[in-house]
Amino acid sequence: MTTQVLTVLAISFVLTLVIGKFLIPELRKLKAGQEIREDGPTWHAGKAGTPTMGGIMFILGAGVAVFAMGWGMMIDGVFTHLYVYLFALIFGLIGFVDDYRKVRQHQNEGLTARQKFLLQLLAAVVFLCLMRYEGLLTNLLYVPFVGITLEINWIVYLVFAAFVIVGCVNAVNLTDGIDGLACSVTFVVMAFFTVTAVSWEMLDLALFPAALTGGLAAFFVYNHHPAKTFMGDTGSLFLGGAVAAMGFAMDMPLILVPVGIIYIAETLSDIIQVGYFKATHGKRFFKMAPLHHHLELSGWSEGKLVAVFSGITLVCCLLAYFAVQGRY
Repeated sequence: MTTQVLTVLAISFVLTLVIGKFLIPELRKLKAGQEIREDGPTWHAGKAGTPTMGGIMFILGAGVAVFAMGWGMMIDGVFTHLYVYLFALIFGLIGFVDDYRKVRQHQNEGLTARQKFLLQLLAAVVFLCLMRYEGLLTNLLYVPFVGITLEINWIVYLVFAAFVIVGCVNAVNLTDGIDGLACSVTFVVMAFFTVTAVSWEMLDLALFPAALTGGLAAFFVYNHHPAKTFMGDTGSLFLGGAVAAMGFAMDMPLILVPVGIIYIAETLSDIIQVGYFKATHGKRFFKMAPLHHHLELSGWSEGKLVAVFSGITLVCCLLAYFAVQGRY
């Protein structure tokens, strides 16, 4: 099983690297350059025009690897890895539409917040219904670190699950604000899901995160500072869908709290900033939100941010790994 997992990781890594070689020049030809926020750090202006939608490379790389290595399981009627990939892909397509509209209109706004929310909510509901129909979703809520399981009313659980999915997707999207950040943090999260699934001897749950781990490692080659391409909403919404889907596919959505601590911190900083701004009629709690921009304006380099945020995620994932070893 370990050999299969390492193979899918390697295939995805190589494919993503190769796809990137061809994709980035094509994005430049299409003039798919990123529009930079006018209120962002001034030094980000130099990133204007960097090709966006680069997330396509790891979406394709991981997808081919998952299909290739998971074909035997699909013949045997096991589709968990496929469902998780397709769910993440739906969010990637929402992001692609958003990116495409930005590129066409040459501004930093694509779909409206309402349009994104409704599309994401619809995707979440469809995924949850499918997982329940296939018997892959239970209404048992496992509490890590405590080791107890609570049975929740199905309606309440589905509402909770939809909220978690949409929140997780947008939290990952917020984290994608500087070179290599969302990529490196999510690499660690996917490695956690891979190692956990392998320790449980569940190949169907290990294939997809392993493939995405390899794809993100390859994408980082193009995305580390100074970035040759950005993943765009195409990539960040795909990653958000992947993280949320793995939490529910492994039947422990609460594990997203420790492993996704950076996503949560980024989101909370945004909420605090907006709330404080409204409550004080114009004052700011942070120099800029989300959190990574505040730290940038406080003198942190992009490289330091990536290293520290990834390190924090790694520590939390290690703690989470030991906390769930009694799950199965």
